[in-house]
Amino acid sequence: MSQRIAILGAGPSGLAQLRAFDAARRAGVDVPEVVCFEKQSDLGGMWNYTWRTGLDQHGEPVHASMYRYLWSNGPKECLEFADYSFEEHFGRPIASYPPRPVLRDYIMGRIERSGLRDQIRFNTAVHSVEYSEETGRFTVTVRELVEDRMVSEEFDWVVVATGHFSTPNAPNFEGLSQFPGRVLHAHDFRDACEFAGKDLLLIGSSYSAEDIGTQCYKYGAKSVTFSYRSAPMGYDWPEAFSEKPLLLRVEGNTAHFADGSSRDVDAIILCTGYQHHFPFLPDELTLRTSNRLYPQGLYKGVFWIDNPKLVYLGMQDQYYTFNMFDAQAWLARDVIIGRTALPAREEMLADSEAWFARENATTSADEDIDFQAAYVRDLVDRSDYPDFAIEEMAAMFKEWMHDKELGILDYRNKSYRSTITGTQAPPHHTPWMEAMDDSLEAFLRVPEAKCPETAAVKAPAQASRPAEGPARAAAKAERRPEAVAG
Repeated sequence: MSQRIAILGAGPSGLAQLRAFDAARRAGVDVPEVVCFEKQSDLGGMWNYTWRTGLDQHGEPVHASMYRYLWSNGPKECLEFADYSFEEHFGRPIASYPPRPVLRDYIMGRIERSGLRDQIRFNTAVHSVEYSEETGRFTVTVRELVEDRMVSEEFDWVVVATGHFSTPNAPNFEGLSQFPGRVLHAHDFRDACEFAGKDLLLIGSSYSAEDIGTQCYKYGAKSVTFSYRSAPMGYDWPEAFSEKPLLLRVEGNTAHFADGSSRDVDAIILCTGYQHHFPFLPDELTLRTSNRLYPQGLYKGVFWIDNPKLVYLGMQDQYYTFNMFDAQAWLARDVIIGRTALPAREEMLADSEAWFARENATTSADEDIDFQAAYVRDLVDRSDYPDFAIEEMAAMFKEWMHDKELGILDYRNKSYRSTITGTQAPPHHTPWMEAMDDSLEAFLRVPEAKCPETAAVKAPAQASRPAEGPARAAAKAERRPEAVAG
């Protein structure tokens, strides 16, 4: 009997696994039957936008944490597929910081080109996965949402590619239940225009707080206050921004902070991260971890050591995203088809613990980047995934961090060179702070030629800051660069 593979989720990680098997098939390799289950009505995972929050039309938890007007908060050159460049997809070079619809179009383009849609069962929510020691197979039970019926099938391998940025971590603060304004988690944030003219409090000091705060300011928020647990982000914020120690309590509209200061606010957004949550898995198969660069219990960050026929993709905290998911998926594919053998359990445990200890030894963001670069290099060297400039991308990540330190509101106006094609990205036709339309059409629009005296577009004023970056090591546990990946 030929093997059957279940992929749970058709976001970037699940699509990477589909693409990995397709690449082997095109190379003449006999690959197993692959079935991908996707709860949403289309592929794309977190990169799909919906106005819905809470439960969807079928009574299932809404997966997406995506909001309108989101632009990549990292250079697209750092997440480019090694086998499918942005230039190939769009037919020309594009700017380094695209909005969500452009990235989604790119993700979908590789799958559409490969003709893999027929392997995805849309509107299908996974409700349980059980493993039988007797048969050595998994029983996957799904709810077909349109027909509202439960269906069970058996598989030899299960690939969990459901992501970990959809179940909010939402701590309570004294007085929130009596706060007269809007209180929400970043997962339910949808439109910055809702907060025009308002004084906002964002709890958190990671990428969610940074990006939502600047988005709201761009679309008219009166002021933005960040409340941090460990350390401030430390950017040279415009006058409308401030950073305060952790919120202690709320009395009416007044927020009180750990340094004794207070501020009146109209709305509170919890940018407090997400939980790895797998309600469809039994305890013995469930990954339990915080958001970190190397979760324990996984061999090569991919195989569940207690049952290596269960594969987890994309469960790491992320600098590298799409191309790291690819590297993981290629290795998983090679193990599944028998091209690569897994070592004994003791060796897998030792390897995992060594990587875990190596991550714990990092003390700065630069070291974190180098750690993940080394991890991706280790994966790529173990399969036939096309080699790419992993270490050059690490240097680009560090340059990106410096760009943000020099100008938190205008770093998206920078341009980078693709390590895949060698092409320098052109500047976007509109500075980010002035680009209010995030549609694919607006981004790809070629501006009309201008007279030389009117061609210069002035970026938003931003004070310079010293070359050294803010002290971010203390905030490692609060890091969440979801806008870079999803």
